Amino acid sequence: MKLGVPVGFELPELGGRDDGFLAEPQAPRRYRTTYYDTADLRLARWGSSLRHRSDEGWTVKLPAEVQGPLLVRGEHAFPGDGRRPPEAAVELVRAFVRGGQLAPVARLRTLRRPVELRDQAGERLAEIVDDEVQVLDGRKIADRFREVEVELAEGAPADLLDRVLARLRRAGAGEPDPTPKYLRALRGLPAGLPGPELVVPEPGKGASVGELLRHELASSTLRLLRHDAAVRLGEDPEAVHQARVATRRIRSTLRTFSSLLEPEWTGELSDQLKWLAGLLGAVRDTDVLLQRFRADLAALPDEDAALGPQLLEGLEGQRAAVHDLLLGAMAERRYATLLDDLVAAATSPALLPDADGPAAEALPPLVAKPWKKLAKAVRAAGRQPGDAELHQIRIRAKRVRYAAEAVVPAVGKRAKRFAKAAEALQEVLGEQHDAVVAEAWLRNAAHSARRGEALVAGQLIVAERAKADASRAAWRKVWKALDRKSLRAWFP
Repeated sequence: MKLGVPVGFELPELGGRDDGFLAEPQAPRRYRTTYYDTADLRLARWGSSLRHRSDEGWTVKLPAEVQGPLLVRGEHAFPGDGRRPPEAAVELVRAFVRGGQLAPVARLRTLRRPVELRDQAGERLAEIVDDEVQVLDGRKIADRFREVEVELAEGAPADLLDRVLARLRRAGAGEPDPTPKYLRALRGLPAGLPGPELVVPEPGKGASVGELLRHELASSTLRLLRHDAAVRLGEDPEAVHQARVATRRIRSTLRTFSSLLEPEWTGELSDQLKWLAGLLGAVRDTDVLLQRFRADLAALPDEDAALGPQLLEGLEGQRAAVHDLLLGAMAERRYATLLDDLVAAATSPALLPDADGPAAEALPPLVAKPWKKLAKAVRAAGRQPGDAELHQIRIRAKRVRYAAEAVVPAVGKRAKRFAKAAEALQEVLGEQHDAVVAEAWLRNAAHSARRGEALVAGQLIVAERAKADASRAAWRKVWKALDRKSLRAWFP
């Protein structure tokens, strides 16, 4: 946690008998830092940074998340001299940079005075760093600031941070200030710090169609861009899921609002999103299967569960292959152009001339269209729908849900309740579909598996079929809960 401090601030005496820890001042360090960004400061505007520090190499810091009193930042280090940012580092911020060119934009000189806090046994508990920073503009000092940061070690006592902060505050430190050094440095330079590149507007009940559309497009575009780096790293399946949801929601929004938008603009953007959604979907589908199978394996006897890794080896390889294809696509200019187009669309969607009326009047009829298609699909499926018919009903339910969610800011609780009911149908049929796909994969894998692995596959097939049967038995009740006239009385 960072605290702003005045230039003349002095660290208090720490490590006394009542503190419960020892304080060991470390040798002061001096270093130079150069921050890279685009000419319009896109990284700064997204709360990200790319820097080279004289004693550390390159560091990418991704947008921060606040968790209680702590600031959590995704930080990734890369070796290399200061002549040129490593390509791997640049790729992590590609979603923010897109087609922009990176160049040095801020240079800092820092004097750091670290203090390590240890327990009586000598185990490291925390580090306090006291930084005096000079912001350079050419050879001149454009600004100065000072900050103190407390970094806890793993396993530090839960109350240590509060105790240390209290001591620092009594010595004259200010309020917690999570502002990164890069952003503080920009404030002292002539150009200053511009506002965010993408802002999600908050439309009220009297919002226009344009305001509501910008809200929906900006929300999903923001979701996609903020998960881009984690998708590239490939360590968190949830990142791929969120990116895929973002592309689906934008496509759904374009479909829902299509009668109010320029067709050529809508069609081109939707086609590019379909391309990206397909790549994300291939990765997400393997993630879903792996998650399901690992959960099923955990319920088996130990000797059977031990054969799980061999059974899933091919699926792991498939996941790596489709992730590589996704990364290759994300390195293409086509992907950067799509992100540019999405940012532009979220700022200024291509509305038809007479389409920017009150959203509460114009949009409810647009939700009726996907609803009618869903109801028609349910009727056509008959009493005993097959897996393919249920899958189509699920897709229709998802479109209805997204359409209803898009108009919630203008319509309010009625649209929200309807969307929740549609989501329930989507989820129960999604579970049924995933179970059917999982059983098909297991059957195929069992044909070429060894005897023990085939036995495990058979047990997993039983588990997945039970899930599919349970969902099939439940979906009609969920549909009836959605198919109530009172729930959709707000649209024609």
